[in-house]
Amino acid sequence: MSIFPAKVKFRFRDVARTRQIVNIAIKHGFGQFIDQMSLGGLMSAGMRLVTFQKQEAYEKKTPAERLRLAMEELGPTFIKLGQILSARPDLIPLEFAEEFKKLLDEVPPFPVDEAKAVIERELGCSISEAFASFDETPIAAASIAQVHGATLANGADGEEVIVKVQRPNIEKTIELDIHLLYTLASLAETYVPEVGVYNPTAIVNEFARTIRKELNFTMEADNASRLRGNFENDPFLYVPKVYHDLSRRRVLVMERVRGMRIDEFEKIEASGLDRGELARKGAEAFFKQIFEDGYFHADPHPGNMFVLQDGTIALVDFGIMGRLTDELKDVISKTFIAIVQRDFDMMVHQYIKLGFLGVEVDLEKFRREFKADLVDVLEPVYGKTLKQINISDYIDHVIRLAIKHKLKIQPDLLLINKALLTVEGIGRQLDPEFNFMEVAEPYALTLITRQQSPGKVARKFRRDLIVITDLLEMLPKQLGALVRKALTNDAQVRMEHIGMDRLIRDMDRSSNRISFSLVISAIIIGSSIIIHSGQGKLLFGFPALGVTGFVIAGILGLWLVIAILRSGQM
Repeated sequence: MSIFPAKVKFRFRDVARTRQIVNIAIKHGFGQFIDQMSLGGLMSAGMRLVTFQKQEAYEKKTPAERLRLAMEELGPTFIKLGQILSARPDLIPLEFAEEFKKLLDEVPPFPVDEAKAVIERELGCSISEAFASFDETPIAAASIAQVHGATLANGADGEEVIVKVQRPNIEKTIELDIHLLYTLASLAETYVPEVGVYNPTAIVNEFARTIRKELNFTMEADNASRLRGNFENDPFLYVPKVYHDLSRRRVLVMERVRGMRIDEFEKIEASGLDRGELARKGAEAFFKQIFEDGYFHADPHPGNMFVLQDGTIALVDFGIMGRLTDELKDVISKTFIAIVQRDFDMMVHQYIKLGFLGVEVDLEKFRREFKADLVDVLEPVYGKTLKQINISDYIDHVIRLAIKHKLKIQPDLLLINKALLTVEGIGRQLDPEFNFMEVAEPYALTLITRQQSPGKVARKFRRDLIVITDLLEMLPKQLGALVRKALTNDAQVRMEHIGMDRLIRDMDRSSNRISFSLVISAIIIGSSIIIHSGQGKLLFGFPALGVTGFVIAGILGLWLVIAILRSGQM
């Protein structure tokens, strides 16, 4: 009998990792879901008893806390999954997104010899040929990579650089985990209907897309170079130089910037820098990325922002970047106009225009209910000055409102939300009098002016005209194809019975239990006949074969009873 569900084919190498996931899940109180997905067979009875005893320590924690602890224990892939989901409250419940923000990506460094081996293999030369010096003690270590200091061998003055090295075999580990996550997501959608609303497969898709980008350091190098180009000679923001000739898929070499973390407030004050000016510079640099360039650093947390001696802010870590299309810029500008003019109908229209709604949504009902909620959220804002508005609370309310109405928010808008909240939080810590909205206003107004310019309107009109023309050209062909199918009885109507899969699964499980019971009954009857005959070798005064049959029947019967009790369905 297989320990896996019949519809799922596990590869041989998956078994050990799947068993580890199951053990940790049950340990942290998720045994019910493991049983529903028919993966309980991966645990022995002894291990199950041990984990249930350990589980008592987690009973007082919330499900979100327990899942975060389980992710930390499961390692790099699941830590990254949680960190990515922390910025996607549209995919998971808000309490889980908030809890996942606590996930720590701090792990012990791997041996320097392994780091050197990766570097030499990627660069095709020895460490001494590439670098004049190489610091064997890492500056930082995370789940995917660690960073070493070095100086260039060919630099004019021994230029200082950082060398980011990918952990050995981390790609294989993550790809294995992604394969398992797809399998587990499929099982969850099939056997745990209550999690289906969160679309586990879509979550894994989003995670796989993001993590594979982070694993490609060549892409990160290109991100840094593009952002550096956007801020060439900018007095507010500095982006370190990338050494492309020494960078590869698993190795990234960049200029080393020495400065203070932006949240080291005492050091900043001691250096004589104006904290209020720093808050303004950081916000202006961020808004330039959003409103002018449409290309922004999507993870500007304090560990990625440094203050140089001259007061310039330097950014590092370019694995996650956000992009804004002209369409998204357009909706941002029009939404800003609508907020200023208190035009709630226009705000609702922008959500519909971007396709945030599913086809099943009643548009009129949505317009009515969403507008009413927007009024409740925004009306209190209009009585305040810009300085009094807490943008973090405001955006949080709008995101919660979008989730309430099941809007499909584009990932880049959520990245903007995350980055904006982080920048505003740092700004207020630097300077309690910092006015975030006041800094944003001129950039937003410039964007609005640009979007409403005659040239911009004309270009948009031409694009729309081309789309309409294409639709009109295709319409006769599509109508002709539809008529031909109708005349040849080839038109098809698809009907789907909701809940039928679960009914079939329950019936299949019930029939299996009945069959199992019949087998047990047959063993009992056969054993009774053998014992009644008194023939064969005796054991405890009874035929051994009959006694053995009763023992087997007893074990199988107990197993059946436990399975029924565990399922919660008598």
